[in-house]
Amino acid sequence: MILHRLSDGWARIEMFAAAVLAAAVSGLILYNVATRAMRRAVFWVDEAAIYAMVAMAFLAASASIARRQAVAITLIVDMVSVRGQRLFWLFVDLVTLGCAVLLLWACWIWFDPLTLIAVDFDLRAFRRETFNFIYAEPTSTLGMPKFWFWLVMPVFTLGLTLHAVSNLVKTLSGDIPTPVVEDSKS
Repeated sequence: MILHRLSDGWARIEMFAAAVLAAAVSGLILYNVATRAMRRAVFWVDEAAIYAMVAMAFLAASASIARRQAVAITLIVDMVSVRGQRLFWLFVDLVTLGCAVLLLWACWIWFDPLTLIAVDFDLRAFRRETFNFIYAEPTSTLGMPKFWFWLVMPVFTLGLTLHAVSNLVKTLSGDIPTPVVEDSKS
């Protein structure tokens, strides 16, 4: 089904981006250690590493929802019948989709694209009209508007919504996840 292929493809993109961001976090931290050791600290590096780590976490979390690999305690689910497991996964998928829809709504209100368009992208007029300073607040040391970093939220939310719908369709078609049993002897 095209929905599942789209969800899987988007999850691969999210994981690739998360891996790139993880490498960036590592590089930034190593650079910071080296410059501090030389007593030439570069303060914006800390903030950049934090933003990269946060974006990485959101993208990886969305991909884990797509693959149904999020942290879960399945003690009770493993003890119920297959029908009970289907009901459980249906509940989980509906709650996930509900959270995704609420996040979509929150991002829509937060970024307020219609008002931004209505004022012809005039940020002062946008602030006067909405009392929303999302596009004006600068980062502490990078000197960039924070909204560039906050854009990970709508990206995460759109991915989460796509994955939640895909998982719900899979559950409704009878495809429920099987538990992963790890060998504790290794």
